[in-house]
Amino acid sequence: MWICVAPIWVLPEYFALLSAHGARRVVALSSTSRFTKDDSSDLQERAVAHRLADAEAHLQAWAEDHCVEWVILRPTLIYGRGQDKNIAEMARFIQRFGFFPLLGEAMGARQPVHAEDVALACLAGLHCAAAANRAYNISGGETLPYREMVRRVFAALHLRPRLFAIPLAAFKSMLALLRCLPRYRHWSGGMAERMNRDLVFDHTDAARDLGFSPRPFLLGQKDLPR
Repeated sequence: MWICVAPIWVLPEYFALLSAHGARRVVALSSTSRFTKDDSSDLQERAVAHRLADAEAHLQAWAEDHCVEWVILRPTLIYGRGQDKNIAEMARFIQRFGFFPLLGEAMGARQPVHAEDVALACLAGLHCAAAANRAYNISGGETLPYREMVRRVFAALHLRPRLFAIPLAAFKSMLALLRCLPRYRHWSGGMAERMNRDLVFDHTDAARDLGFSPRPFLLGQKDLPR
């Protein structure tokens, strides 16, 4: 039994290895980005969505041809241990600049999911008979507006929230400058536009089959960048 936590599109490079070691079940992490970024205004984000969808299809086809069971897990926004590129990067930005920019009201719903809950889902996927040859969306245990998510990062840092609404054109100009810095090169205009979109996914199937029971979005000190 194998778990792949690398980007799912690299998994086909290791199909021969899996076959050589007699793999019987493969649990692979994909992402709900395959749905939320497929219509992004950013070409690179749309490419990511297509790569995720293609990789999922490739895994399923290979597994069926080789009598291997597959389980695909699609997390929402992952955070935890201060090492993610979502909440931890938001915290680093706040620590560096003392504020956080928002596009409009930034009321789009989010479901941050802790990395430890994702790991538990992966382990459950190895042994659950009902999960064979199924894909699951796995979301966090709490749904909250993007703006509130940012406020909680400020609170975890023991800072007064300083949120500034910026017009889209100005936001994209600021992003163009930020992307000159290696740490922010993955930020995009599409990311900003989604601040006002609800990105919500039901994890009822994962709860039923995998016992998935994610925690609410409560940031501890260990979840902040060091």
